Amino acid sequence: MKQLFPYSLIVLLVTLGSCRSEFETVRLSNDPELILKKAFAYYDDGEWFKAQTLIEQAIPFYRGRPESEEMFYRYAGTFYEMQQYVLAGHWFQNFSNTYPNSIHREESDWLKAYSSYRQSPSFRLDQTNSDAAIAEFQTFANTYPGSERALQCNEIIDDLRAKKEKKSFEEGVLYYNLGQYQAAVKSFENTLVDYPESGNNEEIRYYIVESNFQLAENSIYQKKRERYTDAIEVANQFLARHGDSERADKVRDIITTSNKRINSLKDDKYQR
Repeated sequence: MKQLFPYSLIVLLVTLGSCRSEFETVRLSNDPELILKKAFAYYDDGEWFKAQTLIEQAIPFYRGRPESEEMFYRYAGTFYEMQQYVLAGHWFQNFSNTYPNSIHREESDWLKAYSSYRQSPSFRLDQTNSDAAIAEFQTFANTYPGSERALQCNEIIDDLRAKKEKKSFEEGVLYYNLGQYQAAVKSFENTLVDYPESGNNEEIRYYIVESNFQLAENSIYQKKRERYTDAIEVANQFLARHGDSERADKVRDIITTSNKRINSLKDDKYQR
């Protein structure tokens, strides 16, 4: 005995078939006006792929005509809405270059920057896209100083810089944990230079003290005195800035131990 399809399923299949039929009918119509009109309707309904497909068909017919401004703006928008941010950024940039006086220019520039922001990866990965987004949001803020998005620009830039700062800090920690103390010192010093207002400055400076001390501890005999001296110097700099720190006692212990090591080296040299 044949199993009959539920009536609701039949209705659904007919409905889906009808939608596809409408799209295909428009797509195959060779009527530019109908194609563009329906593309905009699909765009307004959030059917991004259908809108994009029809706009691509309409482009050869409308290039250079008044309708092309709205057409290309929405075309860029379909890539953005489908999270194809590389292509979205390209087409928003293309739109702004082509239509510098458009009423959509500010929105286009914003979405171009935001497309780069959406490509910004985890702090552990390369931050090229973060750098691009920072530059684009700064340009946006300078170009549209009165925009209501100016505050949001600053918030996003701060977020991206915090991510880059975290990457820089974690690179130093990685070098430290791997016992590459010279590289750790250089990395942490670069972090301080690049992010002087960091909220982690105390911890970074403590790592610099520890890294210098461990570098001295693991150095060959001929370099120990110099490196213990360096450890004492950065330890005193730490105490001058963070004398009330919970880490201050540990830093003082490093100074004491380093002085003992230097004195031991002097005694050893005298005995020789």
